[in-house]
Amino acid sequence: MNVIEIISTLTEIQARSDRMRRQGKTIVLVPTMGFLHEGHLSLMREGKSHGNDLVVSIFVNPAQFGPGEDLETYPRDLDRDLDLVRKEGVDAVFVPDVHEIYGDRFQTYVELEKLPNHLCGNSRPVFFKGIATVVAKLFNIVKPHVAVFGQKDYQQLVIIRQMVRDLNFDITVIGSPTVREPDGLAMSSRNTYLTPGQRVSALSLCQSLINAQALLESGVRDAAEIIDSATDRIRSHPDTEIDYIAVCDPETLVDVKTIDRPVRMALAVKVGKARLIDNMLLKP
Repeated sequence: MNVIEIISTLTEIQARSDRMRRQGKTIVLVPTMGFLHEGHLSLMREGKSHGNDLVVSIFVNPAQFGPGEDLETYPRDLDRDLDLVRKEGVDAVFVPDVHEIYGDRFQTYVELEKLPNHLCGNSRPVFFKGIATVVAKLFNIVKPHVAVFGQKDYQQLVIIRQMVRDLNFDITVIGSPTVREPDGLAMSSRNTYLTPGQRVSALSLCQSLINAQALLESGVRDAAEIIDSATDRIRSHPDTEIDYIAVCDPETLVDVKTIDRPVRMALAVKVGKARLIDNMLLKP
């Protein structure tokens, strides 16, 4: 089994990154909040194809949780996480505590002007400010050449790419495809919140996306009709509460009314106490 460095301080991880860079290594970072699943592991495998020093961060970031969200109950199991990353051949794991990342009297945040004003940003107003800030900090701390993120969190991926362009980070951002359970449910740490019955209801998300592509192929071009079909399908299942269903431009996230080009369909649905998201590129 691979021997990995487990690092919890900024000074140690920065010194390690400086050392790797002097040795000519290409550092790849996979940021996570832990409670790892196959989706996270697929990001690590993708990362290994883009460099020769793979670093995984595990940090439940309080800045991206709003009041009443599941910060305190977010699932955590560091011992299990470390066992999993060892099997994937990870070189180092960065596991800071909150004080290490934010220190005392923290007051500097990264905030984008337009992209957060869509999709998840409407119901989670602090979320992307917290995401952009912690990712910018991780980029400065770990000093990667490449960073890998999952396409399941599509809005997050678009926002990080924009931030990298806007702030001139010398980092390549890789988007890795969504990993799904055998039944089609997008993998998420929050899937553990689902009861067996709610798990069946949760499948309505991916089924709605698949049906949307089928409607497109049958000639439907009206985004509202596709959204209405998804709404009816999801609401027909118990324990579901729709946050949003949107058909949008893949780069700007602005709503599209007539689908005459590839679009991104994205949705967020609360199933029981689990808030689940999913998305798919639709091609007419």
